[in-house]
Amino acid sequence: MDVLLCGDLDAGEALAWQQALSQALPELRWHDVAQARARPEAISAALVANPPPGSLQGLPRLGLIQSLWAGVDRLLADPTLPAGVPLARMVDPAMSQAMAETALWATLALQRDFFVYARQQRQGRWQQHPQRRADEWPVLVLGQGAMGGTAARALQAAGFPVQAWSRGAGAAALQQALPRARVLINLLPLTPATSGILNAALFNALPRGAALVNLARGGHLVEADLLTALADGRLSHAVLDVFGHEPLPPAHPFWRHERITVLPHVAAQTDLRSAAAVAAANLRALRDRQPLRHLVERGRGY
Repeated sequence: MDVLLCGDLDAGEALAWQQALSQALPELRWHDVAQARARPEAISAALVANPPPGSLQGLPRLGLIQSLWAGVDRLLADPTLPAGVPLARMVDPAMSQAMAETALWATLALQRDFFVYARQQRQGRWQQHPQRRADEWPVLVLGQGAMGGTAARALQAAGFPVQAWSRGAGAAALQQALPRARVLINLLPLTPATSGILNAALFNALPRGAALVNLARGGHLVEADLLTALADGRLSHAVLDVFGHEPLPPAHPFWRHERITVLPHVAAQTDLRSAAAVAAANLRALRDRQPLRHLVERGRGY
């Protein structure tokens, strides 16, 4: 099986993927973009991590585009993406577990005022605050996919009252859920319908002093609305792992904002061991003409 591997991978990362997948499927023959251009008719599958536009064009036997990352919004925004070729996103149990751990950590830190105590440490101020119980701290998770579902279950197991919402439930259901949420965790896919969903209207529907945890995509957040909501006390804190421009520029106000915790897109990094098994299973299914898993519905955007 001839496979194209391309995208935002350095040489070491590309080699690690090749080695892991070749252990599962020794018959794999690897190609970079230049090699695929020389023999386009040989390529039957492409493993990609935000490939440059045009990388997947002109491959007449391409039967699968397997993303190595969970998000496919950049892929779908590429007008050169071949139409009609099955596109699979990465649904990695280890990544979902890591995301759930980050969501739980952020919620616990917010519930127990640990971010407040961190600010007090920088000020040299000793002040205790009332200790709240988990069952007094309702959480709303936006997104009910693999990551959202795993995060919701982890939060419930820790004793937090959890509501979950997806776009299929409708805008009315979201408006009913927002006023009860002390923490809002965003794990939605980024689509035209969800771009900018974390905005002033949504923040104003939350109870005063609620907190935001954005672990999905920077495009979900209207940054100016967040800064306003923090300034007027509508929101008490924000934990942000994703941004519209990455790396986050050094001069960006988020870096120095005392009520924003910045993570450098590390909430759930790809675990090569488990992700390679997911990708290998789809390559094997393609080879054996079996059903492919985790296919993207292009019209829905995920």
